[in-house]
Amino acid sequence: MLGTAPDTARETDPPDEREPEERAESGRPAILRPDAWRDMLRYLRPQRRLILLGGGLSLLGGFSGLIQPVIAKSVVENLESRSPVMAALIALTALVLVSAVVGAIGTFILMRVSESVVLSTRREVIRRVLWLRVAETDKIPPGDLMSRATADTTLMRSAVTTAIVETVNGSVMLVAILVLMGVMDWVLLLTTLAVVLLGGILVATGLPQLESAARRAQEGVAELSTALERALGTFRTIKASGAENSEAEIAERGARRAWRHSLKVARLDSLVGAFITVTIQVAFLAVLGVGGARVASGAMSLGSLIAFLLYLFYLVPPLGALVTAMIRFNVVAAAMSRVSELLRLRTEPESAPRPAPAPSDRAPAPASLSFHDVVFRYPGDGPVVHHGISFEIPAAGMTAFVGPSGAGKSTVFSLIERFYEPQSGTVLLDGRDVHELDLGELRAAIGYVEQDAPVLAGTIRDNLCIGMPYVEEDELRRVVDQARLGELVARLPHGLDTEVGHRGTKLSGGERQRVAVARALLRRPRLLLLDEVTSQLDARNENALREVITGITAETTVVVVAHRLSTVSMADRIVVMDGGRIRAVGTHEELLSEDALYRELAATQMLLPVSELEASAARIGDTLGERP
Repeated sequence: MLGTAPDTARETDPPDEREPEERAESGRPAILRPDAWRDMLRYLRPQRRLILLGGGLSLLGGFSGLIQPVIAKSVVENLESRSPVMAALIALTALVLVSAVVGAIGTFILMRVSESVVLSTRREVIRRVLWLRVAETDKIPPGDLMSRATADTTLMRSAVTTAIVETVNGSVMLVAILVLMGVMDWVLLLTTLAVVLLGGILVATGLPQLESAARRAQEGVAELSTALERALGTFRTIKASGAENSEAEIAERGARRAWRHSLKVARLDSLVGAFITVTIQVAFLAVLGVGGARVASGAMSLGSLIAFLLYLFYLVPPLGALVTAMIRFNVVAAAMSRVSELLRLRTEPESAPRPAPAPSDRAPAPASLSFHDVVFRYPGDGPVVHHGISFEIPAAGMTAFVGPSGAGKSTVFSLIERFYEPQSGTVLLDGRDVHELDLGELRAAIGYVEQDAPVLAGTIRDNLCIGMPYVEEDELRRVVDQARLGELVARLPHGLDTEVGHRGTKLSGGERQRVAVARALLRRPRLLLLDEVTSQLDARNENALREVITGITAETTVVVVAHRLSTVSMADRIVVMDGGRIRAVGTHEELLSEDALYRELAATQMLLPVSELEASAARIGDTLGERP
């Protein structure tokens, strides 16, 4: 039995529903925006202990390096006074080694954390993508989704080592160095700060442009991924149409866009590096001039000036780390905003995997189905697909939907499966609204064969057992025989374990359809939805599949969308749709007599001569007229 829906908290959107443009606070560097830090810390919080350990070791290595100028000062002073310097040199060597070892350990820990952040982000994105509502996947092309799951999440690697730890460590080291410089000579410190602040102002002006360029570069990569996914998904069609050049131009457009904006990022990055170099050089010249004058006047010693100059060059790593952190933070923020857009898309509730039926299991009772005043349109500005349709399908038997293309037949199946939600009206399964049923159990009760009968890369066994990893061999043999796949499996080199190629390219269209039918039958569905399942079958296999369908209608409710007369005429009831409305319901004979559209469809789409149709309609009319 189908249960009631569990807690659907996952179906609600995450709290922050603002669009990226609203959250970006345009004009402010990401490193100054609370929302960017909030997003960053959400990914880093689970790794906070390792981040503290790695950052602490890196900071310790940096602090041990700060003592080196003090020892160097004592070496110079000892040389001036002709005192021994061996002990100071040994201490200096030991400090260098300790600083290198401790720093290397800290760096390794932080790199490990970085990879862990990338992994956890990708896992979250993967699970988000696979549980997206079908309507949400219409908003972002598959190639863009793949780009966000791969290229954008890769940039999260910089979130730990560069954007967070180097920001903190660089700030602490910078403060420590400035304090030591102030202890040595506050005049030279003020001289240094004046030059450094001027350079910092120049650097800060380019950061908002860098974030914008980084985001557009990632969008270019996504455009490239989308174009390649589209081309590879229809590779044979492109080859047959000679469309390689046009498709290459579409893909290259995204590559050029990524290149153009990546160059802008590189240009801004190089300008920032140049600003830092110039700033330090100007500071060196200023300190050398002012400090030389102070040494000459006796205000400070030569050793103090040399130590101060060493500290000045020690400013380069923390200053570079801070600027690099700001640059990388803006790049990471651009990637995070794209990932966050994906994570804000609505998802379906997760359902636990259902065990595969065993051969001894009793067949479930067939389901009844009904639509009541259902109105539906696809998300966006598209036209209304269903205009208040209503129909009843009793349990067991076979019902066929026919009508011209665009009548809304396949959309009926999408609403039953809850791929989309109707604007109004209700869809009932066994008299219960499908929205009140647990989604996992609802779909477990339904077997669905899509119009193009998709087959995934892997083996035939993999395709049959999708969503049911533990299936008994007896069950597999049952559905293989039912779907008339036995002959195919017997001639394959590895039987059910034969690879079928990307999207089943090693199988014919009819073989792919039979694999899809067998996959649906393996679920022992209470309701079987078949969308044009005989369209690619030859007469022999079509007849065999009709026998399969006829054989299961006593224990399963079968609903088909079909155009071939051979499939439609065997249905217990036929629903004629036109323009999103139910035009007529009846048997094949009744509709031939009573509905002009059905007669036209039978003549054009079902390959029955008009003369035979007219004769059949006349005979049926006479028969109906003779009834008491």
